[in-house]
Amino acid sequence: MSIRKGMAQMALALCLAVPGTAALAAAAYHVGIITGTVNQGEDEVRGAEAMIKEYGDVKDGGMIQHLTYPNNFSAEQETTISQIVSLANDPLMKAIVMNQAVPGATEGFRRVREMRPDILLLGGVPQEDPLVIGKVADLIMRNDFISAGYRVIWAAKQLGAKTFVHISFPRHMSVETLTRRRMVFEQACNDLGVKFVFETAPDPLSDVGVVGAQQFMLENVPKWVKKYGKETAFYATNDAHTEPLIRQVVEYGGIFVEASLPSPLLGYPGALGIDLKAEQGDFPAIMKKVEAAVVAKGGKGRLGTWSYSFPYSATVGLTQHAINVIEGKSKMTNMKDIFKAFGKYTPGSKWGGSYYVNGSTGVKLNNFVLLLQDTYIFGKGYIKSADVNVPEKYLKISSGLKKK
Repeated sequence: MSIRKGMAQMALALCLAVPGTAALAAAAYHVGIITGTVNQGEDEVRGAEAMIKEYGDVKDGGMIQHLTYPNNFSAEQETTISQIVSLANDPLMKAIVMNQAVPGATEGFRRVREMRPDILLLGGVPQEDPLVIGKVADLIMRNDFISAGYRVIWAAKQLGAKTFVHISFPRHMSVETLTRRRMVFEQACNDLGVKFVFETAPDPLSDVGVVGAQQFMLENVPKWVKKYGKETAFYATNDAHTEPLIRQVVEYGGIFVEASLPSPLLGYPGALGIDLKAEQGDFPAIMKKVEAAVVAKGGKGRLGTWSYSFPYSATVGLTQHAINVIEGKSKMTNMKDIFKAFGKYTPGSKWGGSYYVNGSTGVKLNNFVLLLQDTYIFGKGYIKSADVNVPEKYLKISSGLKKK
């Protein structure tokens, strides 16, 4: 008998002898989840809590070990790296899921790979170069910012939009992913017969701050509705702009397909004065309450969202996918298997997506998936946007930005 096998049997005997720890025998392996704190990203944490509820906490003999990275992760990368590496010290650890994969994830994954090549490494919403983190991760994923550029325009047209107004500012338009999506928006508008308009709003990080940026939206959205007409779909790249945008679209007319990071919790509660404390973490209940408020305000068939928060979905979906792969039920980079894992915790919705294609080189990364959830239009239902076939040419559109 090997020393490791002997120690494992001894540990099992101790667990069975101590009341309340017998559940440990059922946890043949562990899965680590790393998210931000509740302050940094509540939905990601709620996803981790949902997985603990499903599979049990390691400290109680279950499968899931949840850790958080620091709020100031940009300045505390070593702490983030240490948290990642600490999970590899657990001999039962079989997978590490990090959502979001903030700066430090690449180095943390690299160190784990050196220590424990058997551990699966999955990262949600990577904030480092995908070509770099993709070399050490088994799978990375984020919301499909590329094909969304086509599908949002397709959806807007289904709702009767004749004009699409894209609202942003210079800082965001210097970001590769956001500018690349903007280019897809414009091309899709040209191809689908929708007029594309770019409007500039103040950056919430500028001197005017969030309050000033939101006041600008409150004052200007009614002017834009008057200028472009009520059959105009509005889209903002910044979360701070979303709440006043929704509020004025409901009040003055217009169409709002979904937010940049779609969620029923983004913009709607504040814009419509909805208290969702009692529904916390229960997305079907959240959707029901938000939908009732939108319909009551006359927004039926004109405003939408994803019915499940993307940050929440990323945590539960990646974790479930890792478990399925460990147990031989799925293959790591198989898109249908990924959809299956995400769909388990988002009943009623449907997922679509594609593999990331580098806009400059045209190279496809088979371990970087871009996912997109079917859009739900309040008072109308799902519009099957996830089933829309996005022509390949859109996946290859470049941002046109020059790398520094």
